[in-house]
Amino acid sequence: MNLPKMALVKQQFSSQKIQDVKSHLIQELTDHLPPLAPGSSVAITVGSRGITNRVEMVKTLIEYLQSKKVSPFIIGAMGSHGGGTPEGQMEILHSLGFSEETMGCPVLTSSDVVEVGNTPNGHTLYCDKLAWEADGIIVMNRIKLHTAFRGPNESGLLKMITVGLGKAKGANQLHRQGPEKMSETVQKVGGSFLNTGKIFAGIGIVENSFDETAHIHVIPPDEIIEKERELLNVSKDYFPRLPVDELDVLVVRSMGKAFSGTGMDTNVLGRTKIFGVPEPSTPSIKRIAILDLDDGSHGNATGIGLADFTTEKLYQKIDRKKTYLNCMTSTYVQRAMIPMILSTDQEAITMAVESLASDQPEQLRIAVIENTLHLEKLYLSETLLSEVEHNVSVQSNPESFTFDEQGNLTFFT
Repeated sequence: MNLPKMALVKQQFSSQKIQDVKSHLIQELTDHLPPLAPGSSVAITVGSRGITNRVEMVKTLIEYLQSKKVSPFIIGAMGSHGGGTPEGQMEILHSLGFSEETMGCPVLTSSDVVEVGNTPNGHTLYCDKLAWEADGIIVMNRIKLHTAFRGPNESGLLKMITVGLGKAKGANQLHRQGPEKMSETVQKVGGSFLNTGKIFAGIGIVENSFDETAHIHVIPPDEIIEKERELLNVSKDYFPRLPVDELDVLVVRSMGKAFSGTGMDTNVLGRTKIFGVPEPSTPSIKRIAILDLDDGSHGNATGIGLADFTTEKLYQKIDRKKTYLNCMTSTYVQRAMIPMILSTDQEAITMAVESLASDQPEQLRIAVIENTLHLEKLYLSETLLSEVEHNVSVQSNPESFTFDEQGNLTFFT
């Protein structure tokens, strides 16, 4: 088959970032963290996402609290991830760099939750038992677009309260509302939890298009809802996208929890795979091939169902128990469905192209990306170059697809 020639291109994104994360966070804590009683215990939430500089930020927060004679500890706050077990969640925390040795404080996980109240419309407020037994909680999370729902509050501090601290019960309660009501539910549950007085502060993080820390804000509890909305709009300006809205084939080299809660960001793919919910009109991608599962995902292949073709190496890495639990908790079972499995990258890509039954495959609109988080550099088929010449800089001459002896794609290696 005559595959199109591909050129490496580079997109131009905003590079605004915080140069000294530690100093910036200390200043934010000094200016905005309410006084805490010496001797009080404080739970710090850490989720399963790969967030740049978070180890440094959490370590800085711990040292700041300890300097104020406060006793902090880290609590794994990640819904049903890690198989929903304390052991699985501890494995994730360790893989992200969080341990008692590195942090200088206890690192705890639990699957036990307590019911701490209700919203006016009857939702239950769940909280990790260990976190609730602390004198207070500092909620830390990245604020960004969600992969399943839209609204004034999406992924961020309120969702960390609702799902991270709520564990599997909180996650299931949220997802049962359906995408059209999830933002509203996050606001109601998160807002009601804030009224318990258990949250000492929120730390909201916004990353730029290069996955770098652009904003850190320490937010008093009574300002979290509105400040998160403001930061969500900021994050939208940074969100990396493909340079074209229509593709015949998108090849994604790697998926996983480090890149998106859905393995591959639905906002990049233009696919949500939520039964009964119309797919976005853009971007429009006819075929998606996913080649590998990132080791940091620990076998959780949530989002594999967003693709049409995959490889044997990815399939062999799937932990079905973790994947199914994640998708059952969210209720989006289509996202766990297995695409066509091919022996190698080369076969998966070729099959994706063949499935379009094109008389001129060399003219197809194809893109190859490393993952859906890092989109600064990507490969585009030769036919697309004139269309995007004002939006990208071409880094190489068009070249044929290249594979090693095992059939692995060599782009980005």
